[in-house]
Amino acid sequence: MKFKLFILVFFLALNSSFSQVDESQTGAWYMYFFSHQFKDSQWGFQGDFQYRDWQGLGDMEQLLLRSGITFSPKDAGVKFTLGYGNVTTGQFGESDETSGESRIYQEALIPQKLGNRFYLTHRFRYEQRFVENQDFRTRYRYNLFLNVPLNSKELSPKAVYLALYNELFINGQMDIGDGREVQLFDRNRTYLGVGYVLNPKIRFQFGWMNQKTNAWGKGQLQFSMHHNI
Repeated sequence: MKFKLFILVFFLALNSSFSQVDESQTGAWYMYFFSHQFKDSQWGFQGDFQYRDWQGLGDMEQLLLRSGITFSPKDAGVKFTLGYGNVTTGQFGESDETSGESRIYQEALIPQKLGNRFYLTHRFRYEQRFVENQDFRTRYRYNLFLNVPLNSKELSPKAVYLALYNELFINGQMDIGDGREVQLFDRNRTYLGVGYVLNPKIRFQFGWMNQKTNAWGKGQLQFSMHHNI
């Protein structure tokens, strides 16, 4: 009887922890992406800084700092990246507690153009994750980006474009230590936005992204600057 009561209390507590995330509340992500290709070289670097908030401002979801070295083989149509990310994750609500993660990743970026206006990019990313109070983890990610210029055939200065993407996350390990497990499916993100090309080096995007995990789903506004240094 006591064991059954314990199980009941455990699952009620687990459900309560999931319900801490207010799915009706729209969050916001503020992002800066940068990249650089060294002159007359196949080498470069890229990265991004992101502040993610559960409610817009005032309740940090994550602070993500990420950068890597890129290599673009000649006439291959692909860019490879080896990088590192540092992630600080906060809890939803009044708690100020955070947890840390160090992340190494390898990435392949494959651009593709269909017709006169459809700019596709495939991104394959493999992550090695060192999450605080968890065993070593890996994760696989695939993102399909689509940009469609609306007032021009090219993503040239003054072009306004439609931006869409969908990204799937798959966990490499189910066991994360101390008897805890995660599911194979980690999350999925679907995004719809609009962008503006300011000049050959800078463009801006604003849009809405829906993120779904096994525990919750939540909408996020996204504000981003993309800078070719």
